[in-house]
Amino acid sequence: MSTSQTDARAVPTEAPTAQWRALWVVLIGAFMAILDTFIVLVAAPAIQADLGASNAELQLVVVAYQLTYAIALITGARLGDLYGRKRLFMWGMALFTLSSVVCAIAPTTTTLIVARLVQGVSAALMFPQVFAIIQVLLPPAQRHRAFSALGATIGVSTILGQLVGGLLIAANLFGTSWRPVFWVNVPIGVITLVLAAKLVPESRAPQARRLDLPGLAALTVAMFLLIVPVVQGRQLGWPLWTWLSLAASVPAFVLFAVIERRVEARGAAPLVSLRLFRDRAFTMGIALVIVAYAGVNSFFLVLSLMLQDGLGQNALGAGLSYTPLAAAFFATSLLAGKLVPRYGRRVLEVGSVISGVGFVATMVLALTAGSSLDIGLLMPGLIVVGVGNGLLLPQLLNTVLSRIGPNEVGMASGVLSTGQQVGGALGVAVIGVLFFSALGGPGGQVASYGHALGVAVGLNVLIALVATVLLFALPKVNKPAAA
Repeated sequence: MSTSQTDARAVPTEAPTAQWRALWVVLIGAFMAILDTFIVLVAAPAIQADLGASNAELQLVVVAYQLTYAIALITGARLGDLYGRKRLFMWGMALFTLSSVVCAIAPTTTTLIVARLVQGVSAALMFPQVFAIIQVLLPPAQRHRAFSALGATIGVSTILGQLVGGLLIAANLFGTSWRPVFWVNVPIGVITLVLAAKLVPESRAPQARRLDLPGLAALTVAMFLLIVPVVQGRQLGWPLWTWLSLAASVPAFVLFAVIERRVEARGAAPLVSLRLFRDRAFTMGIALVIVAYAGVNSFFLVLSLMLQDGLGQNALGAGLSYTPLAAAFFATSLLAGKLVPRYGRRVLEVGSVISGVGFVATMVLALTAGSSLDIGLLMPGLIVVGVGNGLLLPQLLNTVLSRIGPNEVGMASGVLSTGQQVGGALGVAVIGVLFFSALGGPGGQVASYGHALGVAVGLNVLIALVATVLLFALPKVNKPAAA
């Protein structure tokens, strides 16, 4: 396998079994990064009661992780190019494990918030390495299967975050209330570090040079100005500073682009090469990722509100209600890995259409069922959404990265991961406003929440339509040969 002097994108020398063992190890990092986004949502009431946190402090506990995670993804990817993807994955996992210990023993809310900020940075060091390692570890004919596994991992971790969190809170192990939701990361992290040291080969970008510090500073400021209001605006009621921050992010990103152009013009290595965005397929692919994940994350938000606030389910019950959707997503994610070599991008197009059908069915039922609405009525539509997203989302990642060269795969992975986070945050912000604006209709609690769900999912229908149009407009690439 190629070492730190070359990129592992060359034809690997390990047996396929060794490659897939390495892949399953790094997928644990992806699983943990996504899991910790959702598991704390379930633990939030117990954290507030135990630590005496104010509502503002509790909101920071929840969003601190998302903020630093989204802001640091591109930097984490570029560091992997420079210093080695295996090394950065292991650094991220070690820091994630240590910060989980601090979260678990945190005596105050302030300590917990700081530890969550560090946790987000550590996840940003880990997660983009997974994309890059798939690209350099496996030949093109096998990558579609690897991205199917990654997509299934992301889908399952999203649901298990709520299930595991609910189970641990209900169990109240040794009277420790919410703390086991962080302790659970520790043994998994230690085992993953041991396995990564033995099984994951090292790679880095062939022409990697020193880190672009001016670009890093400009991008960090621009992402901070964008992400903070998007993540916190809905909860805070969109005060004036959120709009000023969003407006200021535009010139900040322009400044970042100017800096990167100058860095590239003098022959140095930029944090993000603007050449990436001259490729129409990559630019449209990033737009498609932002749109697709805006639909997924926003749908999960309004569905959770409907299940818990509208139908009165607890967090564990809501998590169980998601299980059929997660099972459908998992199954079709794996199926897509077998279908794409034969049918190519048509699989993604079919998946996007199926998702749209599921959203339409959910919208119609929510708007017409009134007070008789329950999870049984919603379930068929949810399963259809899961089937469609399983065909679409995992292979979308592979499609966007498929034409990226070895020296740019790390930074492209960081941009792609950031697009997922920005799209998800934007979708949640917009659909949250729509949902709460539509609440309060006649017919009692269930009917009122059902109406709000139907109105909000109407936006998901529109998002699915836009995603489908972008998919059909995406420049075609050659299909890989079957593995």
